[in-house]
Amino acid sequence: MTITTANNGNDVVALRVQQQNLEPKRSIGDGTGIEDLADDGKPRRTGSTLTASAHIITVVIGAGVLSLPWCIAQLGWVFGPIALAIFAYITFYTSSLLADCYRYPDPGSGKRNYNYSEAVGTFLGQRMKIACGIIQYVNLFGYSVAYTIAGVGSMVAIFKASCFNKRGPRNTPCTISNIPFMIGFGICELILSQIPNINELTLLSTIATLMSFTYSSIGVLLSINKIAKGNTGKSTLTGVEIGPGFSAADKVWSTFSAIGDLELAFSFSLVLIEIQDTMKGPAENKKMKIANLISVTVTTVFYSLCGCLGYAAYGNDAPGNMISGVYDPMWLVVLANVCIVVHLVGAYQVFNQPLYATIESWSSKKWENLKFVNHDYSVSIPGFKNKKCHINMFKIVWRSCYVIVVTLLAMVVPYFNDILAFLGATGYWPLTIYFPIAMYISRKEIKKYSLKWILLQSLSGFCLICSIAAACGAVRGISKSIASNPLKAKS
Repeated sequence: MTITTANNGNDVVALRVQQQNLEPKRSIGDGTGIEDLADDGKPRRTGSTLTASAHIITVVIGAGVLSLPWCIAQLGWVFGPIALAIFAYITFYTSSLLADCYRYPDPGSGKRNYNYSEAVGTFLGQRMKIACGIIQYVNLFGYSVAYTIAGVGSMVAIFKASCFNKRGPRNTPCTISNIPFMIGFGICELILSQIPNINELTLLSTIATLMSFTYSSIGVLLSINKIAKGNTGKSTLTGVEIGPGFSAADKVWSTFSAIGDLELAFSFSLVLIEIQDTMKGPAENKKMKIANLISVTVTTVFYSLCGCLGYAAYGNDAPGNMISGVYDPMWLVVLANVCIVVHLVGAYQVFNQPLYATIESWSSKKWENLKFVNHDYSVSIPGFKNKKCHINMFKIVWRSCYVIVVTLLAMVVPYFNDILAFLGATGYWPLTIYFPIAMYISRKEIKKYSLKWILLQSLSGFCLICSIAAACGAVRGISKSIASNPLKAKS
């Protein structure tokens, strides 16, 4: 259907509202089907504010939190905490705008938008939907590869700690290929990828959230321990000082990179609509805003503790990972790396569920009569009476192939973290800032060049400049990685 609205009685804007994006009902092997359905024909949502908060925190607090001391070191005691607070508030504000875009036209009872790109299409048109989809799914794929690399890095760190413990001296060679760990991580993700949808990830997401709190806390404890011993590095108001071996240009580029890392730390808007779609109605937007407030508050507190205490401990020589190269006490460092691995396993799945759902929904419509795509086989679960799981061959094959491709790419592109920084810098502005603000302006029909319009566009422009600067810093990081280690880049 088409809804026509007037703007000031002059301009007429025609908004084409897409019909409900209902997945075709799948045929079930035992012929039972689903009885408890929501008003849109899909299984009734059971998510709550707490489960949504767990999903968001799982996505937000990644292993990148351990690099925040380095970020603060580049910006200093003055601009570091200020920048952290600014990005936290901006992210909370735009995520609240996005929460009202889950339904259309009424944010509390209108038609549902099942994913981010569909919401963008509803408010801004088909072209914007395509652009949003490309940016969103490229970023999701990039996160998958980077999480594989980061998870394997922590697994190797656990092996090295065990090796050092057995052989004694820290300078004893303890090397091993990453490939076996890559394969093991990939097999684990391949199995977990068969979890049907994001609503079924509550337990895994909760465990991952607890793990993120644990290793972040360990990083804080290690910093406090270093401060208590008085073995701290030099810290300054403006961060790393210009001097021998560190030019003014290096200072600028490192500042840009730090801004990019902070943007990445708060880049979670690309899965917010999908998380909101798991929540039990009515008024999902109000519940989601509370979940956003809880999540951003919790993550900002942890970011501040890790960043500021880490900088106080290590000073201007803060490493890119606050627990890297630390082996005392060894059991605590091993525990931290175990928690990182478990968290990344869960975050990998939360990030990829929107991509899985989009491909499967499209395929279900494209090949509606194809049994391989739409038929679910009902299988009884041993040990559970009257409990059955539904297996779809297309899901098994497609998700398995996706995980295999991600794992292979992680093997051959070991410097992909630099590319991820570029993807994050280029994805932060459109996904976290531009689209939420543009949809809000469209929904509220804010007059062009009005005070509110100017303020919103100024905010968008400021974040665009930050993202461009961060992207330039990431490109320089990639070029330096290739120049300093060309063999690794080509491997």
